[in-house]
Amino acid sequence: MTVTSIDIDQNELRQAKQLAGTKSNRETVDLALRTLIAVRRQPAAVERIIARRFEPDQIDASTDVPLTRGRL
Repeated sequence: MTVTSIDIDQNELRQAKQLAGTKSNRETVDLALRTLIAVRRQPAAVERIIARRFEPDQIDASTDVPLTRGRL
């Protein structure tokens, strides 16, 4: 892992930590980066899902209903 030194607005960092519920600056920045990547990739993932084509037997396939707790 590379050590990088950057200037971050302390007020924004404080707000981000509070909103994210993170304890350290590092944890906050890591979460912010992961969130940005996920958000920017999401539209492409949705487009891939929309573009999928299914065979009729896949569409009409039966589904398993999970058991609720305490019931067999």
